[in-house]
Parts: sequence; structure tokens; C-alpha cells
Amino acid sequence: MTVSYTLKVANSRFGGFSKLLFRWKGSIYKLLYKEFIVFVVLYTMLSVVYRRLLTEEQKHLYTKVAQYCNRSTDLIPMSFVLGFYVTLIVNRWWAQYTSIPLPDQLMCVISSNVHGKDERGRILRRTLIRYANLSAVLILRSVSIRVLKRFPTMDHVVEAGFMTQDEHKKFESLHSDFNKYWIPCVWFTNLAAQARRDGRIRDDVALRLLMDELNLYRAKCSMLFHYDWISIPLVYTQVVTIAVYSFFAFCLIGRQFLEPLEPGQEGDLDMYIPLSTLLQFFFYAGWLKVAEQIINPFGEDDDDFETNKLIDRNLQVSLLSVDDMYQNLPPAVKDKYWNESTAQPPYTTATAAETLKPSFLGSTFDMRMCEDMEQSQPMEASSAVPRIQTPLLSRFFTAASPAISIKHLGRGPRSHPHLQRPRVDGGFPSPHPSRAEDPEAVACIQEEMEDESRVSEPTMAGGHLEGNWPLEDSEIQRKGLPLVQVKAPSTDSTGADQQEAWEPQGCPRSIPFPEAE
Repeated sequence: MTVSYTLKVANSRFGGFSKLLFRWKGSIYKLLYKEFIVFVVLYTMLSVVYRRLLTEEQKHLYTKVAQYCNRSTDLIPMSFVLGFYVTLIVNRWWAQYTSIPLPDQLMCVISSNVHGKDERGRILRRTLIRYANLSAVLILRSVSIRVLKRFPTMDHVVEAGFMTQDEHKKFESLHSDFNKYWIPCVWFTNLAAQARRDGRIRDDVALRLLMDELNLYRAKCSMLFHYDWISIPLVYTQVVTIAVYSFFAFCLIGRQFLEPLEPGQEGDLDMYIPLSTLLQFFFYAGWLKVAEQIINPFGEDDDDFETNKLIDRNLQVSLLSVDDMYQNLPPAVKDKYWNESTAQPPYTTATAAETLKPSFLGSTFDMRMCEDMEQSQPMEASSAVPRIQTPLLSRFFTAASPAISIKHLGRGPRSHPHLQRPRVDGGFPSPHPSRAEDPEAVACIQEEMEDESRVSEPTMAGGHLEGNWPLEDSEIQRKGLPLVQVKAPSTDSTGADQQEAWEPQGCPRSIPFPEAE
């Protein structure tokens, strides 16, 4: 029977785990006490022989052997070997439990999609779910010692009601060299197809849903069979076992009390009971015993799976679901919170303190915003201000990146001549003639140059600004520049009077473009 102590550790308190140390069933003491007694007896025997029976010369030789054995224990990676092995075993143990077939989903689908309150409808539903339980019993008989002892022969399965006599004869007449746990699943599919033809299953969608659930159920039965068939490689188990046993064989010799080799030399403290060595044995050997217990959880150990209880539960619950509960519903009425917009179930006195806690709305919900309100003001990006997008890696490439604008690179004293002067064939010269140029980059550069020629750039003519002024009013206000009145020549061909214009003071008429490095 599985040892459950979940309720004992529901709340963390002082010495919570300490109370679990005094349990015997399923404990490490029950698993390890025999090996522990053997180790203590052997250690005691060697200690008595060394102290009472050996001569001085023999003690001198034994001291050298013991020192060698003690140094050898450091060469065995016990923590790594055992830790990795036990982790693998625990993962496999839990995966085997999740592979045990449970009929809960399948029985709900059968109850909702196989119709008929008459005797034929009841027979169909009960027979379908019985076939599913029969398949689980057959596979558990193949992997679990407890189930095999409960159903040692197929006659016991028939007597238990999982199979009829006619089904037993049909089962025995089908000869196969392999496990036949899958036969009831095939019977299930044929019976479901017959129910669809008879109209008990009303559409193909319901039949498909029933088949999908059955396939999931059968897949778990198959997975259990494969877990039982394919074990962890034997060499790995042997390596771990040899590592543990050899480690403590060295400890038996190397951890003994030794007299000094030289007269007058200070020796180690003589402890008749080697506490550290015994604790080390308890930890490492106990770790190995844990792996030994759960490597096959379908045995008869204290913490092995209760497969017989699972069989009883699955049969009872599934038959109740597809028969007694079929269309046996309580009346549908208005619930208690029908006229309330927010449902609030009541609390007891023991849980009233939980109502004082606010609901969790997110980790940043109560975070204070920045005290500088200017950082929280929305800002619109101005399309008139040129922006430079120069990836850092583009500085190391020979071909120009499409993100670099030609009008930005073509200005300033550090412009790139090979990007400004196209070749005769329409391309651009490269400082590395041996390297192939990127055709996509060249095409992007040519397209930007064509767009550049269509846009009128601000220029200086006679000390005045001509063309499009790059700064808009919103940009001038954001920069906080004062406005001064200036005279700008009229672009009218009739020679009209000059018009007055406003421009920001302190802002140069010719705006230098940033240079791309």
C-alpha cells in the first residue's frame, strides 16, 4: 500500500519533516537496515583484527594499504553517478504511473454518445466500457505481480466478470505469439461501428470522438507494456551498483583508526564508532535503495502502485457512469446567484481572514509612475526631421546597408566617395574589388538617389534660405527656440515684394546632416 503523508506536510512548521523520521513503513530504515548491519559488522571485525591480532610490522603494512584505499575513494564520482541515475529512475517511475489507463474520459464519451434507455442501449454501453476495463486488466496482469496473484489464470478473469464464457472461447481461439491485451480494444471498435449502423451513435462525429478516446486509452496500455519490456540498460545499473559497493569496500579498510608510522608522530583521534563513514553509507547506500525500490513500481514494496485498488475503482466508476447515470440528471433550476451580478460564496469563521486580502491584479499594478510628469507626456514624432538608422554591424561590411540613407552619407567632410559616385554600368565601386557586391543593397541605394533627386533640399542662395524648411512649428516649439523676423526673397517670377517670414533664433539656416561613421 502506498504510504501517503501529504496531510502531515500541508503546512510548514518547526520540525515538520522531523516527525516523518519516526515512521517505519516505507522508510529508509526498513529498506537499508540489513545492509547497514552487514557494513557495521565487517567494519568492527577489521577494527578488532587491527587492534588485537596484528603485529607491529603487519600494522605498518596495513597502514599503508589503508591510506591507499582512503585516497582511492576520492576517485569514484559517487554524487554524479548516483544523482544522474536516481533522477532517471524517478522520471521513469512517474511516467509509468501516468501511463496507467483510466476510463474516466472514455466513459463520459460513451455515456453522452451511445443512446438508448432500453435494454439494448444499456447492453451496448456496459459492454463497451467492460471491454476497456478488460484490456486494462490483461495488461496489468502482464506487468504487475499483485494483479497476477489476484488473477493467475483467465478463468479467474471470467469469474470476476470482466469476460464472458463466449468471449473467453473467442479470445483463446485467436492464436498469437504476442501479448493479446489489444483484442478487447478491437472488439470495442467493431461494437461501436455496429452501434453507429443501428443509429445508437447518431453521427460520424460522435463515432470519431469515441474512437479517438479509445485510441488514447489503448496507447496507455501499450506504453505500460513497453515500459515493462524495455528496461534501463543493464550496464548502467551495473556501473552504479559496482561504484557504490566498491566505494564502501575501500571505506571498510581506509576509514579504520591507524597508529602513527613514526614514533612520536601525532595520530588521528581514535573514534571507535566512525560517525561520518556511517552517515556516508546511510546517504549513498540509501540513495541506491531508493532507485532499487522504484525502478519497477509494479511489485509488492510499500511504495509500489496499488494496481488492484485501481482496477476496483475503474470498474465501479465506469459502470456507474454509463448505466445508472445515463440521462439521470437533477432538475435544472436557477442557481443561488441568479439575480446577482457578482457571485460571492460565503466564508466560514476559520477562513474569514482571507477576505481582507486584496485580489492580485498584476505585479506592476501598484507601481508608482515616475515623479517627472514630463516623462509621462505623449509625444508625436515629426516626419520632417531626418532620422538615421545605422546598424553597428554595417560599419564592418563593404556593401552599404539598405537602412543607411544616401542623403545622410553624402554630406559632410567624411562622406563615402564610393557611395556618391556611381559607375558607368549603374553600380557603385567597392573598396574591395575582389568581393562580390550585394545586389539588394545596390538597388536600394539607387532607389534612394532617385528619390533624392525629386525632393527639393534647403539651400542657401544669396544668404537666404530656399526650398523646404526642415523644422515645423511643433518642432520649433519643442526645442524652445525664439523666433526672429527675417527677409526671404520671393520665389514669384513677377518680382513681387519680399515677404516677411519667421525663423528660430539660434538655429542655423543650413542644417548640417549627421555623418555616418
